[in-house]
Amino acid sequence: MPEQEVVLLLGADLGDPVRQCDSAQQAVGERIGHVLARSRDHWSKPWGFHADTLFLNRALLVSTPLEPAAVLRVCLNIEQEMGRQRDTDGHIISRLIDIDILLMGDAVIETPGLVVPHPRLHLRRFALAPLCDLLPDWEHPIERRTALVLLNALPRV
Repeated sequence: MPEQEVVLLLGADLGDPVRQCDSAQQAVGERIGHVLARSRDHWSKPWGFHADTLFLNRALLVSTPLEPAAVLRVCLNIEQEMGRQRDTDGHIISRLIDIDILLMGDAVIETPGLVVPHPRLHLRRFALAPLCDLLPDWEHPIERRTALVLLNALPRV
């Protein structure tokens, strides 16, 4: 398969988020593909649940030969190896590391285990802001608006 560009979003609010994102970024580079660019680090309040900690989010633009399902498997393996714990009831909780696939080029993927672009990307400032550092003119294939337009449309909190 030819190389394709994927944007991954790293996030953490427990432990040392900067160090954990650095470690995750290194693992992504070793196991998924060449990291072409990274966003600035963005700090934000938790989204979807309450916690007393701030989240660090960082987007990575990666060139990969892997199929989407393989990228997801590697991301989940990296999370698990770094100590990611998931709530057994499916609730959103604080975490040592989170790696989400935001997009894979202009692909639209809807499978039981993977939806790309990320299904809530257009609603999340903490994901759109790092994405805009990398690809502000990327057009969401479903929303038909650029990442920057989507970010600017979100209410300020």
